Amino acid sequence: MTDPVELAVFKSTFHSIAEEMGVALRRTAFSPNIKERRDYSSAVFDRQGQVIAMGDDMPVHLGSMPMSVRAALDRLTLESGDIAILNDPYDGGTHLPDITLVMPVLVPGADTAAFFVANRAHHADVGGMYPGSMGPCREIYQEGIRIPPLKLDDNVLKLILNNVRTPREREGDLTAQIGACRIGVERVQELVAKYGLSRVEANAKALLDYSEELIRTELAELPEGSFSAEDFLDDDGVTSSPVRIAVTITTNPKERKLRVDFSGSSPQVAGALNAVAAITYSATFYVLRCLLPEEAAPTAGLMRPVDLVLPDASIVNAEPPAAVAGGNVETSQRIVDTLLKAFVQILPERIPAASSGTMNNLTIGGIDPRNGQPYAYYETIAGGSGARPTGDGVSGVHTHMTNSLNTPVEALEYAYPFRVRRYSYRPGSGGAGRFRGGDGLIREIELLADAQVTILADRRKFAPYGLSGGADGALGHSLLSGRPLPGKCNFQASAGDIVRIETPGGGGWGSK
Repeated sequence: MTDPVELAVFKSTFHSIAEEMGVALRRTAFSPNIKERRDYSSAVFDRQGQVIAMGDDMPVHLGSMPMSVRAALDRLTLESGDIAILNDPYDGGTHLPDITLVMPVLVPGADTAAFFVANRAHHADVGGMYPGSMGPCREIYQEGIRIPPLKLDDNVLKLILNNVRTPREREGDLTAQIGACRIGVERVQELVAKYGLSRVEANAKALLDYSEELIRTELAELPEGSFSAEDFLDDDGVTSSPVRIAVTITTNPKERKLRVDFSGSSPQVAGALNAVAAITYSATFYVLRCLLPEEAAPTAGLMRPVDLVLPDASIVNAEPPAAVAGGNVETSQRIVDTLLKAFVQILPERIPAASSGTMNNLTIGGIDPRNGQPYAYYETIAGGSGARPTGDGVSGVHTHMTNSLNTPVEALEYAYPFRVRRYSYRPGSGGAGRFRGGDGLIREIELLADAQVTILADRRKFAPYGLSGGADGALGHSLLSGRPLPGKCNFQASAGDIVRIETPGGGGWGSK
C-alpha cells in the first residue's frame, strides 16, 4: 500500500519537474509569444505514455498532449538522446503552430524508456498562406507545414526552417524546447537514482489511481440523469451560418461514471474552426479537473470513468483535410462554455456564467523596415471572466482553455514595427447582475509599416451568457482605423492604420 505522505511528496516532485521545464523554456526562447506570453506547456509521462504531472500551463495543450505522446510512441522507437517532433492535428496535435517535442527517460536497469517528458509551444509562424499561420484557410494544407511523428535531426530541422517565414526565431524556440526537455530527463533520472525505479514507478501508478478515485468520488455525489446544453460559434469565417456545439452529460452515480456525448453538434465546416478529437478531449478533461480540489493531481486517471462520444466528421471531431487553426483557440472555448452550461443543471451552486469565450487571435506579419527581415506577431487578447455564484468576474484575464499572459507594450514595440495607442479595460462590458461579469479589454495597435493582418475571434454575434438572471456580457468588436471588421478576416493594411480589438466581457450572475 502506498504511503499517502510519500505519494504527496512524489506528486509535488513530478509537478516541480514539469514546472522547471517550463521555466527553462521561457527563459531561453526567442519569440515574445513564448518568453513573454508563456504560450507553452510541459508534462511528465509514464512508460505507457500516461500523463502523471503537468505544469501550470495551457489547458488546451495539457489535455491534448498525451495524444501526441501516444502517437510518437506508436510510430517511433525512442532511444537515449532521441527527440520526437510532431504537430499534426490529425495525429494527436491541436493546430499546426503548436509543435510538440517528446524525449525518453532512460535509467539504469531498464532496457526501454521508463518515463517520457514532453513540451508543446505555439510557434508564431509555421508557414502556410498567411503570416502567423492562423488565417481563414479552407484546408489544412494551406495552414502551414504539417509534421508527422519524426525523430528530430539536422535534416528534419532544415526542412522545417525552409518552410517558415522566421527561421531564426523558430530555430531558437525549438532549441529552447530541446533544452527544457533535457532538463526534464535529468530531473527524472535524479529522482530514480535517489529512490529506485520500482519505488518511483509505484508512486506514479498510485497517482493515476488516486486521481481516478478522486473523480469517481465526485461523480458518486452527482444527481442521476441526462443534462443537455447547446451554444454557438458566430460563424466559420466562410459562411454566415452559426456553428452549433451540443452536449448531453449522463451521470451514473451508482457506477461512478460519466458519459459526455457531443452528438448533435454541427458537421465540420468549410472554415478553420474545426476541432480535432484531441481538442474536445482536452476541453472535457479541463472541465472535470475544475470539479476537483486545487491540490488534486491532473493525471490521465481523471478520464478513466468517462465515456466520451464524438460524432465523426463534426466540428468537435474533424477529419482531414479540414482546416483546424481556429479549433484550438475558438472552438475549444465554446466546447467549455457548452459543457459548463450543462453542468449548471447538475451543480448550479458551483458553475460561473460564461467568460469572454474567445481568444481574440490577432496575427500581423510583414517586413520590418528597421532590419529588412520578415516578422510574424501573434497574440491572444484577454477578456472578462464570468461572474460566479459567490462573486464578481475578473476583468482582462485569459480564461478556460488559455492561460497565457499579454505581450507587454515595451516588448511588443521593441520586437515589431508597431506603436500601441491604447491598452485598457473596456468599462461596462461585463454583464450586470447580483455579481457582475468581468470587463473585457481594448487593444489599439498602430502599424508603422505595411502588413498583412489576420483576426480570428468570436462572440461577435452570440454574447457570453449570464446565469440565474444575470445579464449577458458585451459582444466583442474589431475595427481597422474606425471601420468595423468581421470577427474572422484577413486583409492587407498600410502604415498608419490602427487595429482596434474590443474583447467581450463575462456574463453576470444572479438578479440584482
